[in-house]
Parts: sequence; C-alpha cells; structure tokens
Amino acid sequence: MGDCNETLRELQVFLDGELSAAELADIRSHLGDCPNCLEAFDFHAELKAVIAAKCKTDVLPAGLLARIEQCFQTDLGADGSVV
Repeated sequence: MGDCNETLRELQVFLDGELSAAELADIRSHLGDCPNCLEAFDFHAELKAVIAAKCKTDVLPAGLLARIEQCFQTDLGADGSVV
C-alpha cells in the first residue's frame, strides 16, 4: 500500500484489528517507509487510547446507542447499500 491517502483512510480499521494479514502487512510496510503517515498513525493510536481510558468507567447515556444506530441506518439505501 504505497498510497498515503489509502493508508490514512484505513488507519482506524488497522487500529481496530479488522484487516486481513496481507492488508496489515501492507500498512505496516507503508508506515515503516512514510514518516508522515507514521505520525498520523501515532496520533490516532494515542487518541484512541486516551478515549478508551477516559470512557472506561463512564456509563453510556440512555438512548445514545439507539441514536447512533439510527444514524447508520440513515446512511443506508433501501437495498442496504451505503449511499
């Protein structure tokens, strides 16, 4: 994955561990060769860790999950595809 834009689009999925082994290897290779993308990765990784630490003991406000799910449904077309 030599393209910075594609790498940056995949950072969250990478951090969530949702990529195939080949995709992980491609991103790791790109991060090893691209200091700009590595800096962005470091920022996103630290932000994710801070949010997780701060929200660990917080209770999810009533109705928040339903509102989030509704937002995702709004972005889906009639056939279930993303619009």
